[in-house]
Amino acid sequence: MTRKDQQQASRVEQEGAGHGGLSQAEIDELVASSDTGGRSPDGFAAKAILGLALAWSLFQLWFASPLPFIFDFGVFNDTQARSIHLAFAVTLAFLAYPAARSVFQLILGIGVPVLLGILFWIGGEGTMPVWIPALIVGAVAVSIVLGSPKNRIPAWEWGLALVGAFCALYLFIFYRDLSGRPGAPIFQDLVVGMIGIILLLEATRRSLGPALMIVASVFLVYTFLGPYMPSIIAHKGNSLNEVINHHWVTTEGVFGIALGVSTSFVFLFVLFGALLDKAGAGNYFIQVAFSLMGHMRGGPAKAAVVSSAMTGLISGSSIANVVTTGTFTIPLMKRVGFSAEKAGAVEVASSVNGQIMPPVMGAAAFLMVEYVGISYFEVVKHAFVPALISYIALVYIVHLEAMKAGMEGLPRPVEPKPWVVRVVGFLFGVLVLCAVSFAVYYGMGWMRPAFGEAASWIVFALLVAVYVGLVAFSSRYPELHLEDPNAPVQKLPLPGPTVKSGLHFLLPVVVLVWALMIDRLSPGLSAFWASAFMIFILLTQRPLFAFFRKEGDLGGQIKRGSVELIEGLIAGARNMIGIGIATATAGIIVGAVSQTGVGSALAEVVEVISGGNLMAILFLTAILSLILGMGLPTTANYIVVSALLAPVIVTLGQQNGLIVPLIAVHLFVFYFGIMADVTPPVGLASFAAAAVSGGDPIKTGGIAFFYSLRTAALPFLFIFNTDLLLINVGWIGGFGIFIVATIAMLLFAAATQGWFLARNRYWESAALLLIAFTLFRPGFWMDMIYPPFAERAPGEIVEAAAAAPEGEPFRIRVAGLNDIGDPIEFVAQLHLGPGTDGTERLKNDGITLREEDGKIFIDDVAFDSDAQAAGLDWDQEVLKVLQPISQPSKYLMFIPAVLVLLLIVFIQRRRVAAGATRPVGAGAGQG
Repeated sequence: MTRKDQQQASRVEQEGAGHGGLSQAEIDELVASSDTGGRSPDGFAAKAILGLALAWSLFQLWFASPLPFIFDFGVFNDTQARSIHLAFAVTLAFLAYPAARSVFQLILGIGVPVLLGILFWIGGEGTMPVWIPALIVGAVAVSIVLGSPKNRIPAWEWGLALVGAFCALYLFIFYRDLSGRPGAPIFQDLVVGMIGIILLLEATRRSLGPALMIVASVFLVYTFLGPYMPSIIAHKGNSLNEVINHHWVTTEGVFGIALGVSTSFVFLFVLFGALLDKAGAGNYFIQVAFSLMGHMRGGPAKAAVVSSAMTGLISGSSIANVVTTGTFTIPLMKRVGFSAEKAGAVEVASSVNGQIMPPVMGAAAFLMVEYVGISYFEVVKHAFVPALISYIALVYIVHLEAMKAGMEGLPRPVEPKPWVVRVVGFLFGVLVLCAVSFAVYYGMGWMRPAFGEAASWIVFALLVAVYVGLVAFSSRYPELHLEDPNAPVQKLPLPGPTVKSGLHFLLPVVVLVWALMIDRLSPGLSAFWASAFMIFILLTQRPLFAFFRKEGDLGGQIKRGSVELIEGLIAGARNMIGIGIATATAGIIVGAVSQTGVGSALAEVVEVISGGNLMAILFLTAILSLILGMGLPTTANYIVVSALLAPVIVTLGQQNGLIVPLIAVHLFVFYFGIMADVTPPVGLASFAAAAVSGGDPIKTGGIAFFYSLRTAALPFLFIFNTDLLLINVGWIGGFGIFIVATIAMLLFAAATQGWFLARNRYWESAALLLIAFTLFRPGFWMDMIYPPFAERAPGEIVEAAAAAPEGEPFRIRVAGLNDIGDPIEFVAQLHLGPGTDGTERLKNDGITLREEDGKIFIDDVAFDSDAQAAGLDWDQEVLKVLQPISQPSKYLMFIPAVLVLLLIVFIQRRRVAAGATRPVGAGAGQG
């Protein structure tokens, strides 16, 4: 080996140190290939990609802002904006993502367009000349066979990108013409729609892999071949006119709710996160987490969890989160004793959970607003407690791993202050924060009526003043830089200076939360104002820091800030390519479900498979989410599974006597959708972490899945105990639920990890699981001892209604027909208000009864009443009345649970004191 070769090998080894042999450039390429596009051309092509991404961000900011209405220019309705949004996404997908050339990809990439082309031609019943589907199928096939390099864009791919853009823009260009012929597509509509669908599926294959393309294609095939399906899922079939009109010309398919949410809400939040990260907030969050937690047992791992949680607030991508924080945290975890696989697994478990953390939650929070029909504030409220206790439990799991291995934290930079001083300082900080919060809240409440329209400008001026003051304060401390995690000596950053060096990064988050939670602005407008403030920060923070630090070169700092702003706008758009494509393609699936009525047929299939058992259907839903999630991005997985199975769960719950709120079902689906990023053999986040750690990806995924069991348990718990979602729970009650649920989740983690105060014996792990379940669902045991409802005959419904406590759930089991005319039984839940007698109370809730041949029927249901919302309808027969009765408080079950817990604590403390942390004999512990 020559001296030059030795130097090059040494340099590569240094670059790859701690990253499993991958250099930072290779890790960046790994993220790009899955999130922003793996193609890196030169010259005009590179400028075109960057220019389109920048234009996309600017368009989305314009669309979300009030400026079009102020200037009465550039006002787009939702359909037009969706069309432009998809045009940008499809164009960038063809330009930024090269077509893979594996044998499997070739078969899919050619076979699917050919199959769809044949179906489109046949479905057209002779109205479509054969050369049209043949031409587009041939163009796609040629592009795939020839392949596409990573360093340039071939001419045919430019052509596909331009044609795809035109097809997406068709609704915008011909909006007036299309609105004048609803439900009657002409030949031109059919050609454009057919080409658009095929190119959208090819863009999906490039940017997201084959899984989503396959699923969408299967639903399209099912739409055409309905009469040839098995009888249980057969339908009349649809013609080409119907399919194209439904999926491309109307807003029922590709341009439906999912793409609308991506256009109106998701883009702005992703852009906000990209701008915040470009400003340096991601590095700030990592440094703060390490300064506060790095000295603890397994400190780097705990800091990884906290920093990933904070990064997850602004990032919707598991893989980007893994690599952003993992390149720093994983080597440090390995330094304190974690194996490569465990270090990667901790990072995966914490990064993936970033998607369940409000306020962003990937794109799911905004989709839930549309699908469930509740406000964004309600979605965040329901999702907050499970997400927070899941993260707390992961920190505890890391602590238990550190206890098992006898790990220590990183050395403190200085001796800590006495605990009394720290507690007093913490309490003083809390009091100051509360005082400032009250002053701001009530000050804003006074300012708006006092100053009218000028109040907004005064608020902005005050916000700018606070921002400048925070920058002046932060400028006293040095700028944060990530140190080399593989350096021989590692010292923790000082907590005080680290926290104080970036306080201004919290202001945009405060603006976002204030707009969402206090002012109750729409998510899109809230994200716009937060993003607008981030743009202001990016342009001004560098010059302000240079000014206050007396560094000079203000012109250079202004230029640097402008460059960072442009890079942030481009990064936000490139992060959105996959999400935009995924929501559009998922619209094909949702559109097929609505067009064919397969949802009702699927409900019958699932009911047969599950035997009508709700727990069985929940397990089936979880498994389906995991399987689909292995190839689908989280957002698309959530859309597909919720469209197919969410109504089924609600219906089967009613039939089983359990009233399941729709938001609980949607969160259930979403939680298992994100679990797919962890689950072997496909979990992409696990592969990314293994690339950084140098560990085995399958083993990393297995350990990460084991760490994530707490996330898998939570959905089952909040389906049966909706208190965890703060449904019909006040703030004081919510705080108590949070405390109890956190303790329960920590005990669940201790049981599954096989370690509490010492290594568990098997019976101790079983007892801890039982205690955790009791704390989560105390009503399960109390209902077995004291049933909550008394069963009354249908003829006694009026008497039972008169005696029912006001506001308590009053349930009746009824028999009737479902939407397609099949017989069905279910339980409807009412909340009866005041009234002079049972008849009046029922009527006030919307029910009028009649008696025929000794049977009680519902004679009428008032429109938009509580009874109608519960699913009741005229001519349904009342089979059973469930009158609520008083029972002892379910929280009495905490007493035996706490006593058993104290017994385990006593036994394990004795074992620790005796130095016997590893049991022997028949009661051998768990690893």
